[in-house]
Amino acid sequence: MKKIKVLRIIARLNIGGPAVHSILLTRHLNNDRFDSVLATGMIGKGEGDMMYLANANNIKPVLIKELGREISWKDDIIAFLKILRIIFKESPDIIHTHTAKAGTLGRTAGIIYNTISSHKAYLVHTFHGHIFNSYFSTLKTKFFILIERVLGRFTDKIIAISKGQAKELSDKLKITSDEKFELIPLGLNLSPFYEIGRNDGLFKRELGLDDDTKLIGIVGRLVPVKNHRMFLDAVKKYKEIDNKKVKFIIIGDGELGEELKKYSIDFGIKDDVIFTGWRKELENIYSDLDMVVITSFNEGTPVSVIEAMSAGKPVIATDVGGVRDLFTNSEFRIQNSELKFKKYSEGILIDSNNSNSLAEGIKFLLSNPKLAEEMGKNGRVSVKGRFDIQRLVNDMEKMYEKLIEQGG
Repeated sequence: MKKIKVLRIIARLNIGGPAVHSILLTRHLNNDRFDSVLATGMIGKGEGDMMYLANANNIKPVLIKELGREISWKDDIIAFLKILRIIFKESPDIIHTHTAKAGTLGRTAGIIYNTISSHKAYLVHTFHGHIFNSYFSTLKTKFFILIERVLGRFTDKIIAISKGQAKELSDKLKITSDEKFELIPLGLNLSPFYEIGRNDGLFKRELGLDDDTKLIGIVGRLVPVKNHRMFLDAVKKYKEIDNKKVKFIIIGDGELGEELKKYSIDFGIKDDVIFTGWRKELENIYSDLDMVVITSFNEGTPVSVIEAMSAGKPVIATDVGGVRDLFTNSEFRIQNSELKFKKYSEGILIDSNNSNSLAEGIKFLLSNPKLAEEMGKNGRVSVKGRFDIQRLVNDMEKMYEKLIEQGG
């Protein structure tokens, strides 16, 4: 049986869920049934590079140096022409794009290829998050939504990674017709996080902290959409309402790194916050964290929350995008005229950009250690199997084969 050739295109392999997703899919698709090629652009200044993960999985991506995060008409045109050339060279059966820039250039090139070539390449795009909230001005956002709607007409399958994201893309933004949507959650190698316990205390010793110090961590790129300033605001407010020994750990780096460090100094919390930069051995870090926080304006399915739950850590997260899909039943609501948060079995959800609620949530979990421990245990049970790499591979293979068999 002829192999199905998949050309996977992603804007860059920067640290984050989309890069992990793309690399693992390229590596783990059944080699007897699929032939996979990964094409990628270059990371930007201050971004962590996940090429090490590609190398570890024996993947040598096709590099397009002009393809990157920033909009540049000159580079984008060159990147588009290179993508088109790669498509004609590979003659793929499926062109699967990830992230906004690659999705636009890759699918446009695929449309041209399908117009010229006698060979049909089915177009698939995965929305890991999206750029329709908290990235651009209202006018630019409307323009990008229009582009996605046009591309959606030619795209054979749109993959959403959470129910909440699928509903938003379909019902609210009307990117394409409902029958084109496919729900395929992330799949990750979570085994290191389930084995946590062997290196308890290692991260604290590295930081020179004693066992009594509580660690509150946030993991991710230091970029506007992740809203780390809310995290720092909450640090300040937490110190005003509680006096426990706590250090707040920011794991990651990015364009706002220096700005956020200055903000912590100006805000008088420099001694309370530790910036670690990018780290690879995250299982050792999660092992010593008492809870994990995300403050994003917008998320698809946040990898840091899945990792935290796998590591048995309670989570406090902004209730945005597909975040809620990671939490199960709501048990009760704590609310007054100014503050509110929802307690779930695995942690707490708070309103976007509400640092008061975050500070109160941190105090609540630190004051209820048994409940926090129970939340961590519930999280491990909740995500186990749901986000396994083999489940992702099986789902994607079935979708690819159905697409080819049914002709779209």
